[in-house]
Amino acid sequence: MTKTTMGLLLLAFALNGCDSKEVGKVSLGVFTTKDIKIEVLTDPVVTGVTCHISNVVADLSLADPSDMSISCRQTGEITPEMIAAVDKSKSGELVFKKSKSIFLKSLKIRRIYDESSQSLLYVAYSTKETEGSFKHSLSTVPLWDTQAYDSTAHIHWPSEQ
Repeated sequence: MTKTTMGLLLLAFALNGCDSKEVGKVSLGVFTTKDIKIEVLTDPVVTGVTCHISNVVADLSLADPSDMSISCRQTGEITPEMIAAVDKSKSGELVFKKSKSIFLKSLKIRRIYDESSQSLLYVAYSTKETEGSFKHSLSTVPLWDTQAYDSTAHIHWPSEQ
């Protein structure tokens, strides 16, 4: 290993440990360089939603594993103005992106609004196929009991349409 490669690995390792969004770290064992890191994300538009993302990070590897999990909850007010500013398209809006390797793999989180159930959906996914599958995880935040909930709207279940 060259000095330059070693220097880059040490820099990446140092910067990885400085992530202010990291709230937890679980070691996967003494004989591995992989850890589960837990990060916090506050939705930049719907600031009353906080998500926790766990993902496997391989500190001394060129490619991090694609596995991840997401859990989102209401942690503050959600207003009608916030929901009005949300992208209502079927593909939603990208709210978080993190590089997972030098091979163009990323961890992304999209917010999708489900108008029929008045819920926000947060989908975490890998942009690179792994073992025949794109890894992904989903969490929902219902607007029930928030200022943004429309009690006059009728929820249409698939069997009603």
